[in-house]
Amino acid sequence: MGISLDAITDAPGVISSAGFHALPPESPMPMETQDLHAAPDLHGRERVAPTEPPLVSLRRLAVIGTALALTIYGAYQTHLVLDANGFSVLGVIMEVLFILLFTWIALAFTSSIAGFWSLMTRGGLGLGIHADGPLPALNTRVALLMPTYNEDPHRVMAGLRAIYASLQETGRADAFDIFILSDTTNPDVWVTEEAAFLALRRDTGDDRHIFYRRRAKNIERKAGNVGEWVRRFGGAYPLMVTLDADSVMDGRTLVQIATAMERNPQVGLIQTLPIIAGGTTLFARMQQFAGRVYGPLIAHGIAWWHGAASNYWGHNAVIRTAAFAEQAGLPHLPGRKPFGGHILSHDFVEAALMRRGGWAIHMVPALLGSYEESPPSLTDVAIRDRRWCQGNLQHYKVIPTKGLHWLSRMHMMIGIGAYVTSPLWLVFLLVGILISLQARFVRPEYFGDTKTLYPHWPQVDPVRAKYVFIATMAILLAPKLFAYIALLFNRTTLKGCGGAIRTACSILVETLIGGLIAPIAMLIQTGGVISILSGQDSGWNAQRRDDGGVPFSVIVKGYWRYTLFGLILGTAAWAVSISLFLWMTPVLLGLVLAIPLAALTASRDAGQALRRAGLLLVPEETQTPDVLLKAAAAMQIPAPNCPEDALEALYSDPALLAAHRAMLPPPRKPGDPIDADRLVGLLKLQEARSLTDAEAALTPKEKAAALGDATGLDRLVTLPR
Repeated sequence: MGISLDAITDAPGVISSAGFHALPPESPMPMETQDLHAAPDLHGRERVAPTEPPLVSLRRLAVIGTALALTIYGAYQTHLVLDANGFSVLGVIMEVLFILLFTWIALAFTSSIAGFWSLMTRGGLGLGIHADGPLPALNTRVALLMPTYNEDPHRVMAGLRAIYASLQETGRADAFDIFILSDTTNPDVWVTEEAAFLALRRDTGDDRHIFYRRRAKNIERKAGNVGEWVRRFGGAYPLMVTLDADSVMDGRTLVQIATAMERNPQVGLIQTLPIIAGGTTLFARMQQFAGRVYGPLIAHGIAWWHGAASNYWGHNAVIRTAAFAEQAGLPHLPGRKPFGGHILSHDFVEAALMRRGGWAIHMVPALLGSYEESPPSLTDVAIRDRRWCQGNLQHYKVIPTKGLHWLSRMHMMIGIGAYVTSPLWLVFLLVGILISLQARFVRPEYFGDTKTLYPHWPQVDPVRAKYVFIATMAILLAPKLFAYIALLFNRTTLKGCGGAIRTACSILVETLIGGLIAPIAMLIQTGGVISILSGQDSGWNAQRRDDGGVPFSVIVKGYWRYTLFGLILGTAAWAVSISLFLWMTPVLLGLVLAIPLAALTASRDAGQALRRAGLLLVPEETQTPDVLLKAAAAMQIPAPNCPEDALEALYSDPALLAAHRAMLPPPRKPGDPIDADRLVGLLKLQEARSLTDAEAALTPKEKAAALGDATGLDRLVTLPR
């Protein structure tokens, strides 16, 4: 027997559509799409940000100039290694590749020196922010935006519960409103989200500061999700904080960055340094250890010389809503996917456009209290990286934008380089084999076409080559040494990582395993670049965040090709010379062991075994911050008793059904676009003889469309089981 509409509206404790509000009153704010070919409207602001640190130009010159000087010297030494009297074609190719790749690691090296200086001098804050002491008063309304896309609702709400409780302890909670901005397409997850939202309101007793909105059409993904909120509600909130589904932020940190925005009206964005926490697999614990030990050095370095032209990582940052609306409306890029269409890696571009419009963009890496999670395995990182790769490669169309700050262009070129360097490293390795092959089987021309008394001796200098290799590896690994030295002067963090000896051992473990994984990651990223260049779009998939193991059959299917490539490469190197084979052993070993390495690093047991041994420890494990304890406790709260199937959940819970109905978008008007899934879904519901028939007949898209229409709900409650 079905549930009647009268029963729903008359049921005790059921939400009525008249008294229930999932959203506050709208406060529209205009947000126009930017013209990348026209000069920006500065609205009277100066291009030079008043919050730039002193002598920032000299800082940038020191970092970039030193990196270029190192590259020139390295290129000269490589020239001497290959042949001081002239290059072969392969030699020229290797020289060019060396310059491109060495510039990359040289810039990371000089930036890490800047980070070391900043860490040792206790920098990394600014803008009047103080890590300790009493919290300042906050007089500005702040919106916490939690965009979510097919994520586990219980996990998302646990993070929000922790943030909410932490804000309550600051005494400034009334300044913050939480918005859950759903782009979820899975109807079962959608209805579970609604149940979790209602449970969050019920458990906190707060329906004035916690809101929920789902978009029926997730146009332009996360950027479109946030942009739609700005256009509807941005006028009521001078500041907004963007979160990710795995974000957790301490209440004190939120108040500190919000009050810093109050004090500095020229600042458009303040980015915190999210610390990776909560990892259990070996891979996740390696990522969080690297992020905790090396991450501050890197972040302090770029903050030191980026100044007010810093970057945005898409989450755990506070943004001035007016600046975002004024300058960050993203256009569609010309051409077809994967390079055309809406911008995937929108965060870089949004920061660049705001800086172009005269707003300062700052990073405060010394402010703790900002957390996120790591993907649990190399496989999960590869899936995410494929999307990031496409987004970063898209930026070549944004780099020519008129009026961009030169550092913003550099951010985008570095983002592109993060992925392009992988195929360049691969080509570099292959060219090295070909040069060795050429030296063995091609007879050199000692005299050439000109008459001379003295022969031309090929000068491939193995001793100098060894020194160039050692120097390159030293520059590559030096940031880890700098980070360790800086950690020795931070007794609290050092203790949280297990002490000086265990931290040193952890760095060694992370470096060795990371070095074995590196050639696998190189090939994964190379494959991603090739697939994008061949015109394949990455799509949009929800990220796996739990530590569930990857089936071994899936690992074999995904990694056998890297093992095969390693065997072929090793055979080729052995055929050329034993010394070349031994020289390439680190790369070959990682590739040949790709399958067991992927399985080992995805293992929770391996990760926990190292934790018990005191390795790869981070302070968030040994001295867990209060907000993370709150998040862990929230995860233990039972999720709402909601059936997994959306139809069953709404059918069996009148309160949820009434709330769902109240949160539906306005009905379709004549002339609006026709949704084929909606029409088919409503027809299937109409023809279904029972709830079971409807569940079997509807596809996920049809179910979502039908449940987004009041007519579908009217039919649902009349169905017998």
